[in-house]
Amino acid sequence: MTREEALDSIKANIENNNTIKHMLATEAIMRALAGRFGEDEEEWGLTGLLHDIDLELTEGDMSTHSRLGADLARELGGSEAMAHAILCHNQAHGIPMETNLDKALCCADPLTGLIIAAALVRPDKKLAGVEAKSVGKKFKEKSFAAGANREQIAQCAGLGIELDEFLGLGLEAMKGIAPSLGL
Repeated sequence: MTREEALDSIKANIENNNTIKHMLATEAIMRALAGRFGEDEEEWGLTGLLHDIDLELTEGDMSTHSRLGADLARELGGSEAMAHAILCHNQAHGIPMETNLDKALCCADPLTGLIIAAALVRPDKKLAGVEAKSVGKKFKEKSFAAGANREQIAQCAGLGIELDEFLGLGLEAMKGIAPSLGL
């Protein structure tokens, strides 16, 4: 599968532009993590890009979300490793994370929301002025971007990456695609 094929499928299945931006942000973080760990950036990026492809098809039903997404990834030619990561990123299924790809997707997914919220509270609403240190402070404020699951983000430790480094890596990855995110 090419990135273009993945994007075409996303556009066919997702209407909400904010969901697409979240998927693009997750892709960017996953590519950065793959680079950090010497993994396949294309596979990791596509996993991040496709992870919520079924969100509107399942109407947000967490009991079915990601099962269909894993099937769609397979149909597009994604690896079994990609499908497994997509499946287990929805912790409602109780499927254990087995690989670094699984763990990376699980912690990258909610990080996008924290970083986007950190940008949106700025007067210019841009990522350019956001610093990793401020994302770290916002991480500690449980009421800030409350939907960004801190426990999942902190699972970066299971990859052998400290939280501060992970926050910085995620922020820099998203800054790299800021125009696509409208930030």
